[in-house]
Amino acid sequence: MSAIHSPPASAGTHLEAALLVALAVALPLWEAPKNLLAAAFVLTWLTNRLRTRRFGGPWDHWDTLIAVWIGSGVLVAAFAGIHFQEWRGTTDLLRYGLVLWCVKRSNLSDNAILAVIGAAFVATALGLAWGYWRWVTEAKRVYIELHSVGHVNHSAIYLAIVFGSSQSALMALWPRLGLAARAAGLAGLVCLLAFLVAMESRGALAAGLALAVVLAIAWRPRERRFGAAALLAVAVIAAALLVMRPTVVTKHLQNAATDNVLSYRDRIWITSLSALREYPVFGVGMDNFSRLDAPRVLGWSKARGEPVDEQAFFFAPHAHSLYFNTLAERGLAGFAALLAVLGAWLASLWRGYPGARGRDVQWAAWGAAFSGWFVTVVAGMANTTLHHEHALLAVLMLGLWLNVRPGRAP
Repeated sequence: MSAIHSPPASAGTHLEAALLVALAVALPLWEAPKNLLAAAFVLTWLTNRLRTRRFGGPWDHWDTLIAVWIGSGVLVAAFAGIHFQEWRGTTDLLRYGLVLWCVKRSNLSDNAILAVIGAAFVATALGLAWGYWRWVTEAKRVYIELHSVGHVNHSAIYLAIVFGSSQSALMALWPRLGLAARAAGLAGLVCLLAFLVAMESRGALAAGLALAVVLAIAWRPRERRFGAAALLAVAVIAAALLVMRPTVVTKHLQNAATDNVLSYRDRIWITSLSALREYPVFGVGMDNFSRLDAPRVLGWSKARGEPVDEQAFFFAPHAHSLYFNTLAERGLAGFAALLAVLGAWLASLWRGYPGARGRDVQWAAWGAAFSGWFVTVVAGMANTTLHHEHALLAVLMLGLWLNVRPGRAP
C-alpha cells in the first residue's frame, strides 16, 4: 500500500480540478452544463498557464500527436467529399482533443485524480437511477439510458468505461479500505454490471465482462487473488445469462436464428467501404455518414460499372463501428490519425505499467485509462465509440493517467 502524494497546488489548479470533477458529474446527466464545463476548464487552464508561464513541461510526442489528431479533423472538414455538417462534426474532436491536451498538461494532485474517477461513478449511478425511473414511468421508453448520453448503445459504452474505472479504483484502494467500504464498492460494481446487462448492448456487455477479467489479472503484482475472483465471477455471470436468458441473450439468439447476428452491420460496413472507395483520403466528412443514402451509393456503384444491388447495402446515421465509421467519414488520413492515437495510448499503458512499486493513484489511473482504451477498441468493433460523451470520458481517463505515469516531466 502506498500513501497519497500530492504536488503543491495553487488556487488556480484547485479550480481546474474542481471543474474536472464537475465535468465528470455533468457528463452523463445534463447536456448544456457538460459543454459549458468543458469550455470553462479549457479556458481556466489557459488563463492559469498564461499567468504563471508554466505549461506543464516540454513539448513531447503526445503534444504532437494530439495536435495532428485535431488537425486531421480540420483537414477532413476542409476536403470532405460531401458537404453537410462536417464542420459541426469536427467540433466534437476539437472538444475532447482540447480537454485531453489540457488534462495531460495539468499538475493534478493524487486526491484530484481519485476525485474525478469517483465523481464519474457517482454521476453514472445517479444517471442510471434517473434512467430507470423514466423507463418505469414513461410508457414509450423502451430502454434504460443515461440522460445526457442518449441512445442505449452509447449509454452502455459509457457505462462499461465507468465500470472498469470504478473497478480499478476499488482494487487500487482495496488494502486501505475497511470491510464496509469494500462491501459497498463491490455492491456498486454489481449494480453497474446489472444495468449493463439491462441495456442489451451485446458489444458493450462483452467488452465490460472481458475488461473485468483483464484488469483483475493485471493487478497480479499487487493482489493475485483478484484474477481468480474475476474469472469465477464472470463464469457465474455467463452461466446465469444462459440460464435466465435476459433480453440481451434472447435478442442475440433471435438474430442468429434469422442469420442476422450483426443486426445488419455487415451491410452498413459495405456502405462505408463504398464511401471510402469514392473519397479515400478525407472521406465524406465527420457526421456526414447519414448522407449515404440509396441514390448516392447506388449511383457510385453504377458509375464504377458494378452490379447495382440495393440489398447489399444498409443505410444508417453512422456505421456502428469505430473503424468503419472513421474510414467512411475521415478517410485514410483520419483513420491513420486514429490508429496513431490508439497505438500511443496502448504503448503508454504498456511502458508505464505500475508494477509492484506503483502508487495507489498510479494503479487507479492506469486502470481507468486502460478501461477507456479497451472499451473504445473492443466495443468499437461493432459500435461507434470515441464519440461525444464516451469520448470525453475516455480521454479524460487517459489524461489522468498521463498526469501520473512514471517518467512524466513536471
